[in-house]
Amino acid sequence: MNALDIINKTKRKQVLNYEEISWLVNNFTNGNIPDYQMSAWLMAVCLNDLTEEETLALTYAMRDTGETLRLEFANSVDKHSTGGVGDKTTLIIGPIAAACGMKVAKMSGRGLGHTGGTIDKLESIPGFRTDLSIEEFKSIVNENGFSVIAQNTDLCPADKVMYALRSATATVDNIPLICASIMSKKLATDADCLLLDVKYGSGAFMKTRRDAERLGELMEKIGIAAGKKCKAVISDMNEPLGRNIGNSLEVMEAIEVLRGDSRGELCETCIDLAAEMLYFGGNGDMDECRKMASEAITSGRALEVFRRTIELQGGDPRVCDDLKLLPQPRCSYVIRAMNDIEILAINCEELGMVSMLLGAGRLTRDDEIDYSAGIVMNCKAGDKVTAGSTLMTLYSSICSDFSEAALRALNAVDYRRTGRSASGDR
Repeated sequence: MNALDIINKTKRKQVLNYEEISWLVNNFTNGNIPDYQMSAWLMAVCLNDLTEEETLALTYAMRDTGETLRLEFANSVDKHSTGGVGDKTTLIIGPIAAACGMKVAKMSGRGLGHTGGTIDKLESIPGFRTDLSIEEFKSIVNENGFSVIAQNTDLCPADKVMYALRSATATVDNIPLICASIMSKKLATDADCLLLDVKYGSGAFMKTRRDAERLGELMEKIGIAAGKKCKAVISDMNEPLGRNIGNSLEVMEAIEVLRGDSRGELCETCIDLAAEMLYFGGNGDMDECRKMASEAITSGRALEVFRRTIELQGGDPRVCDDLKLLPQPRCSYVIRAMNDIEILAINCEELGMVSMLLGAGRLTRDDEIDYSAGIVMNCKAGDKVTAGSTLMTLYSSICSDFSEAALRALNAVDYRRTGRSASGDR
């Protein structure tokens, strides 16, 4: 068996068997196959796709390059989002589900490009650790019901090296490769139930609902074939989820929801997702599960789970009471409407790129992050805004000249003029 034969088979649309895929993945992970040969195979996959059977084989092969986390408790659930802008749902639905008796053991990633990462958000909390040992991770989940760990070198190492190569060779946006990357990590953490939030739109990797549905269906099949309860839900990422974009800003908004201070669209979305997790766990029908999820917030139990998770992972739990203990920006810039306008659409991906320009994201995995940076939105599509009103505010501690970021942010808002200007002219 050799890499050239495998590359040629995929190039010619010939189906690979499990042994061939496993040999390729293991030898690349162990350093026996050079980057240029693996890059050639990945590009062949992007051009010709993989069958469902090949995708399942790739998922298993990637999972089996490392350990599988054996959870010693029943009723465990994991949730994955395919990435977006302002998506802080894990910080909310994890504590809700744990407050209702579920065990939420989650391995998450860092942000790359325009999409934020759950690990970066949590690490904006002073002292918060995500580099836990497996035993620490399991202990926290067992005690408190909720923990988030960064991708561990012992779990699914193939994905780490393959994703780095895909990112550098423009082979990220292929549905079978995305599916195998996500599901290999999910199967490695071995939760009983998997909830998959598959996003589409300008702020997501899947730009169309059709592609999101195809990815969701494929991931469901992989999960069920592996013996898991698995469901994919499709959600819109044509606008940021919530008002805040950026690491500490998103933690602030998540805490506001858990406190019960915010009952808008973000809260309702999180209650719906948490109810899906509770339904998986056999806690009643969907109406009953939504009531349980809502009560976990109003009673304060979900906030207490989050507070305890922060404490157990080395962070400062006082942030739940005083948001000013989170990183605060040194500079800000307010973007106002120059005229009476109606917001027609928002380019979510472009706002993610603006947030990255401000310091909230990274172009490479080695870039430093400004945890205080980001955007607070004051408008959504469909809003009618009067002249002089705030559209959004940009924040940063490393950027003092906001001219480029402000221009890009304003250009991300599609609107039509409906009346007077800020100066009073019509």
